Amino acid sequence: MAIEANTASGSGARVAGAPQAMVTAGAALPTQQRLRLGFLTRLEVGKDAADSYRFALEMFAVADELGFDTGWIAQHHFLNGDGRLPSAFPFLAAAAERTRRIGLGTAIVTLPLEDPVRVAEDAAFVDTLSSGRLQLGLGPGGDPLTFAALGRDVKARREAHAEGIEIIRNALVGKPINGTDAIMYPTSPTLPERIWEATFSIEGGARIGQNGNGLLVSKTAATSGDPADVVQLPIAEAYLRELGNRPGPKVAPRLGLSRSVYVAADHRSAREHMDPGVSKWMQSMIRRGTLPADLSLEEAYSRIPIHFGHPEEVVTSLQGDLLWPMTTELICQVQPGAPTQAQILKSLELLATQVAPALGWRPVEAVATRGAA
Repeated sequence: MAIEANTASGSGARVAGAPQAMVTAGAALPTQQRLRLGFLTRLEVGKDAADSYRFALEMFAVADELGFDTGWIAQHHFLNGDGRLPSAFPFLAAAAERTRRIGLGTAIVTLPLEDPVRVAEDAAFVDTLSSGRLQLGLGPGGDPLTFAALGRDVKARREAHAEGIEIIRNALVGKPINGTDAIMYPTSPTLPERIWEATFSIEGGARIGQNGNGLLVSKTAATSGDPADVVQLPIAEAYLRELGNRPGPKVAPRLGLSRSVYVAADHRSAREHMDPGVSKWMQSMIRRGTLPADLSLEEAYSRIPIHFGHPEEVVTSLQGDLLWPMTTELICQVQPGAPTQAQILKSLELLATQVAPALGWRPVEAVATRGAA
């Protein structure tokens, strides 16, 4: 089980059971904006790499049938305790051929580790192959080991990310590459409207709003002193503020709320499925020195946090997230802990059939049918 640490700093403490009204006035999204449903996998579940990749493709096929809007994958290099997929675009090309309508998202490609022109080429290829289904999530990253192993300067990652975003935007719409006469083929002129960025800072949230891109907020703030939503609330507010202040035509906000979500028949079953994996993660973080040695399993659950249990429990838990009123896409990491492949697929089904509808989500085809009636 990999949990993404959030090093952003936040202020203030969250009051237990705090109402959603704590969100800054005017920060909630327009009511006419349709909620989207996504899932995220780090491709960790499987007896080996081949089995992990096979199962992840099965998840995309199942989610496609269930009506999910997007399947998201996380890119990670090396065997460093995080995900198990170093190459995002070849995987999404395979997923495109096994699905018919689900969006194909990267959450994220670490841009400073890549050649931005090659990212643009691969992204345009997948977008073309999938008939415009790519959602391109990018971020600056920050793992020192990965940057060192690939010979990149981790201290220069923010500047490299900003420069890479601009290069990708220009290449996708057919502008000359790096001051030469080279033009990318194929291009994907609408893909810049589907670029997302991830950040752990308020300044990053403001910059993403100024860029007019979507904002991806990570699942957890496990090593922070505050809960994830308390840390991320000012980031989201900065994003919405700057997006609204952009000159020119208004751009609809896109805020992808990534959370660990596990739905089961009841609370007890969910804990039984997750406890071994959560305990293993907790011990690894204690060994790294990022969690206190005397942390209990219950405290670990509150630090992650995981929205889990019976569908009604999960609905109530998600609605209590301070970022919920701003969310345009709920992105569920559906394998917290160590559930089996069958249990993960069941959780996906319960998400689409019970949890998400109670939150106001409807599959695209159901929305279209209702509108035509």
